[in-house]
Amino acid sequence: METSSAARRIKTILRLAGKQFFSSFKDLLPIILVIAFFQGVVLRQPLPDILGVLEGSVLVVAGLALFIQGLEMGLFPIGEEMAHALARKGSLFWLLTFSFALGFSTTVAEPALIAVADEAADVASQGGLLSPGEGAMSSYAMGLRLSVAVSVGVSILLGVLRILKGWPVHYMIIGGYVLVMVMTIFAPDEIVGIAYDAGGVTTSTVTVPLVAALGVGLASIIKGRDPLIDGFGLIAFASLLPMIAVIGYGLVIFGVQ
Repeated sequence: METSSAARRIKTILRLAGKQFFSSFKDLLPIILVIAFFQGVVLRQPLPDILGVLEGSVLVVAGLALFIQGLEMGLFPIGEEMAHALARKGSLFWLLTFSFALGFSTTVAEPALIAVADEAADVASQGGLLSPGEGAMSSYAMGLRLSVAVSVGVSILLGVLRILKGWPVHYMIIGGYVLVMVMTIFAPDEIVGIAYDAGGVTTSTVTVPLVAALGVGLASIIKGRDPLIDGFGLIAFASLLPMIAVIGYGLVIFGVQ
């Protein structure tokens, strides 16, 4: 009996894995076709290491399939369940604390942000904007990461408040982007591009699933809120506030232009 149950479980896992692998392959197929077209038709050059490229492509598809399956099985359910539990608990303090901590912790761990911060520190050092040495570069990169992480924490907190209070999301987003444009006028040129990129890299593989699940879960349990209308929009805040924070960080480090 146990053997039969284990066999069924293995078959189910293999079926889901195969389905997810095929789905991930379809998602990546346009990228593969574009690269193949330009490599073969425009550049007319063979791939330098076709075996390595094929192996890497298989690993990318497999990794994406496993990642998406993990989101569906783990991160989405736990995000929604924690939102439900905190809402039922009825403590605004703990709900807002969790929202800030979730935004901060997921952003600090965001691989894309780590890569961009390290690259920005390297370029700033080469351009003479930082003192030479690994210490100055590491401090600058960590400052970028922390400023972005704090801003994302605040943005998720504001997004949760918006869901609770029913504030219109478009007014808050428009006001935020107006502030970004005004700050850009006074910001050093060296930080503007980094700030705009920071708004994109924060909404990546780690942050988005948990934040989206939090918003949907919260809106689905609060009376008078629609998960479709009110549950989304948190990601927009997570993209907006980092731009403001990084420009502010640049004004502190480099001064007003």
